[in-house]
Amino acid sequence: MTLAYMKLAVPKEALPSEKRVAVSPDNISAFQKLGYEVWIESGAGDLANFPDELYIQSGAKISKEKSELWAKGDLLLKINPPSKEEVGLIKEGATLISFAYPARNEDLLQALGQRQINWMAMDCVPRISRAQSMDALSSMANVAGYRAVVEASHEFGRFFTGQITAAGKVPPAKILVIGAGVAGLAAIGAARNMGAIVRAFDTRPAVQEEVKSLGGDFLMLDFEEDGAGSGGYAKVMSKEFIEAEMKLFAEQAEEVDVIITTAMIPGKKSPVLITEEMVKSMKQGSVIVDLAAEGGGNCELTEKGERIVAHGVTILGYTDLPSRLATQSSRLYGNNLVKLVKLLGSTDEYKIDQEDEIIRGSLVLDQGKLSWPPPKVEVSVQPVKPKEKSINEPVEEKKSIFSPGLMLGGLCLLLLALGWKADNDFLDQLTVFVLACFVGYMVVWNVTPSLHTPLMSVTNAISGIILIGGMLFVTGAQPWMETKSILAGVAIFLATINVAGGFLVTHRMLKMFRKE
Repeated sequence: MTLAYMKLAVPKEALPSEKRVAVSPDNISAFQKLGYEVWIESGAGDLANFPDELYIQSGAKISKEKSELWAKGDLLLKINPPSKEEVGLIKEGATLISFAYPARNEDLLQALGQRQINWMAMDCVPRISRAQSMDALSSMANVAGYRAVVEASHEFGRFFTGQITAAGKVPPAKILVIGAGVAGLAAIGAARNMGAIVRAFDTRPAVQEEVKSLGGDFLMLDFEEDGAGSGGYAKVMSKEFIEAEMKLFAEQAEEVDVIITTAMIPGKKSPVLITEEMVKSMKQGSVIVDLAAEGGGNCELTEKGERIVAHGVTILGYTDLPSRLATQSSRLYGNNLVKLVKLLGSTDEYKIDQEDEIIRGSLVLDQGKLSWPPPKVEVSVQPVKPKEKSINEPVEEKKSIFSPGLMLGGLCLLLLALGWKADNDFLDQLTVFVLACFVGYMVVWNVTPSLHTPLMSVTNAISGIILIGGMLFVTGAQPWMETKSILAGVAIFLATINVAGGFLVTHRMLKMFRKE
């Protein structure tokens, strides 16, 4: 499909609870640079704080008739799948980009297929490095994780942060986040910023460092099994592992004040991780935010889209958390769309290139023909292990003329020659020097390499001592006539470089941790 002139249409979302809009005013110029004439349905951005005036100022045109907008759009951008009414309005042969959920929308696929539609699903964009800027699932999960903490704090009857006031002491809230994906990490960061004590669990040990970097405590099981699956999702674990983690969750439920669950497996019902017995064991006034409610919920008592109170615990099963931060969500989703539309090319070069793995992965309908599921995309390639040598195969060792024993013997002979006719003061200083070198080497050798740079401040102090000693040597009556004074001058020069460089590096390191 190649057109020299195309109209891009952004309709108002049909769902009553939906406050987001597919494109924000900030995205209009990017589409215009690609050659599109951008049309927005009147009132589409009102609930996201984007009135029609902002779109007009950005260069978009406003359509007050819904049917007219759908009829003129060569490229339609939406968030949710179209309703049955909207299917009848869409222009035949047009391209639609939105969330699709093809596994559970077979009737919708057939209806759109009859109108020869090209449908690209934002939820089917492959999770590969090149597609990160188009990954709307991650964008919305990020918002949902943050909003989950906000909702929990609204329902919780205390501060999240600990306080000591004249009226009494307030302990910090304890929060358990199950699942350290995009949503889980966003929840951890938001909860820590609010002062709570955050614990996190994930079946993928690889996320441990990410959890710790956000200030959370990573809960480990004494069980060797990796839950990393394909596409950035966790896989289904063994029965033994599930029993071990359920025991851990039962113990944590008695201690924590808030539980946020995010565990979902694509195409399957969400696993039940919080049983009714665990809910009963939680303290009165505790809160559970179930981000997996769309897939059935991680809590046994979760009701999709509802807020309930069971056994004194508030359970939130909201499925519209990104819509509750409509302004931010719309901006992020609009940025995702801009990147994907750029991949299709400008209007004079527009093409649905199925050789591109991102386009092919997200293409659900190709001119009305079902093209889902796409071929599997290899996310990563396992490195080829080098061929191991047989035990019986002789290993050729490289010999060096500078063996440790030979070098040590040479050093001993050198020290013996220096101290053969030297006075006692020189021998004392030489002994101190050798011992200092040995102690310094052993101290630094046993320090973790990542902490070597912070040792620069200690090096500065030692170099300062060298500077003072060197200056004392060169202040004699005839400093430049003595060998010791010359060596002292060299020591002053080198120590000065070390001090200046050390302070420079330390200053740069401190700057990395300073908030602007």
